[in-house]
Amino acid sequence: MLNALEVVTTVVTGVMVGVEFSVAFVMNPIFSALPEDSGQLARAHGGRMLGAVMPFWYITSLVLAAVWAVAGWQRPGAGLVVTAGALLIASVLMSVLLLVPINNRSKTWTPENRPEDWKEQMSRWDRFHYIRVAVIIAAFALLVAALA
Repeated sequence: MLNALEVVTTVVTGVMVGVEFSVAFVMNPIFSALPEDSGQLARAHGGRMLGAVMPFWYITSLVLAAVWAVAGWQRPGAGLVVTAGALLIASVLMSVLLLVPINNRSKTWTPENRPEDWKEQMSRWDRFHYIRVAVIIAAFALLVAALA
């Protein structure tokens, strides 16, 4: 049973990391290259779509890691899982405190109502997101290492 939990936790977290990596290094650069207002509209749509799903995904990854840490406390790699869980907590805090406020504003923007500093706000979101991606990649790597 613990083996199944370990695999499910690693897969769920890994897919989340893949989505967030893709947002940072594939989708947003594509959106930035779109003509006229298309990029801003695409980011707003992405903010609405992923903003509805990602909170559950982050919390699910964190809860699974916590359950794994408790259930496997006496097994080798438990410290790696605890550290991964701490990084996932950091990623949730970063999301709530830094990224979600910007996302909540930007997902409602249209070319007619966006603020003058919308590009600066998107750049700030991107910088925070790069850091968050690094944090969740590290958490994922620790979960994988704990399996070995």
